Amino acid sequence: MRGVDYYKILQVDRNAKDEDLKKAYRKLVMKWHPDKNPKNKKEAEAKFKQIAEAYEVLSDPQKRALYDKYGEEGVKGAASPPESEVATFFSTGDGPTTFRFNSRDAEDMFAELMSFSRTFGGGSGMSGTRFTSSLFGDDIFGYFGEGMGGGGGPMHPGGPRKAPPIENKLPCSLEELYKGTTKKMKISREIADISGKTSQVEEILTFDVKPGWKIGTKIIFKEKGNEQPNVIPADIVFVIDEKPHSVFIRDGNDLIVTQRISLEEALTGYTVHLTTLDGRNLTIPINNVIPLNHEEVVPREGMPLSKDPTKRGNLRIKFNIKFPTRLTTEQKSGIKQLLGP
Repeated sequence: MRGVDYYKILQVDRNAKDEDLKKAYRKLVMKWHPDKNPKNKKEAEAKFKQIAEAYEVLSDPQKRALYDKYGEEGVKGAASPPESEVATFFSTGDGPTTFRFNSRDAEDMFAELMSFSRTFGGGSGMSGTRFTSSLFGDDIFGYFGEGMGGGGGPMHPGGPRKAPPIENKLPCSLEELYKGTTKKMKISREIADISGKTSQVEEILTFDVKPGWKIGTKIIFKEKGNEQPNVIPADIVFVIDEKPHSVFIRDGNDLIVTQRISLEEALTGYTVHLTTLDGRNLTIPINNVIPLNHEEVVPREGMPLSKDPTKRGNLRIKFNIKFPTRLTTEQKSGIKQLLGP
């Protein structure tokens, strides 16, 4: 047989039945799905496409008959390799974010097969198919495919299935999560007319990030994914993520800050000066001795509570005390005299 051996790719013999093909396909795509192979993603993507192409041909009776008779040449026009779907999500800094979708046959085939049979192997649920990359900084993410998240509905005979949700991280600064902000996302997607012909449209999604929102909070735009025949468009889901802050660390509704002080300051008193996330200047005098592992708690100077932004968590100040590396005889004597009984 000339060209690619699809039976060899799926690791089945030439008499394999439909159920044999499905089992082989499920096993191989789980092995070679790119999000399960982060260390060799390019190889996995190539294998994944090759496996999808082989399954597309052998699972179609007409294409399989042509392939069995004429080999790869016989189905060149009927079975083209799937193209990668690339969705990019990036921020220009002063305009709406852009998000794009294109078709990806391999992912669509996988989603359709998995929506018909929701479990894989020993009944384990499918995880979302998503690839992220931090090219050019934290504000740029790349996504391939529409994913196989838990929102994909079952296929109903004679009715459309719901495409799985498309999840994307939405990085927010701690200041934005403290005060709240408005985000705008520009999406470009495919819509279909009555005849099934698709065209690209652009739309700006606007939503408010509420004060106190935490990592993992989801913002859902219903059915804003690509339109396809017999498929209800996917929901687009933005998941709040938190950028690292140069001063504060968030712990639930509390904010933590660490101050580096000398031993003299720890013993004689220290005043903390801080600028809050909403721009206020705080002055916190500490007149008592600051022992090791001490934590000064300032009530209601933490993050707003998302359910009631009028309430706030606490500000917790930790201290990193710098001890001297050496003391002179006179200094040792003076400390003994000062601290002795």
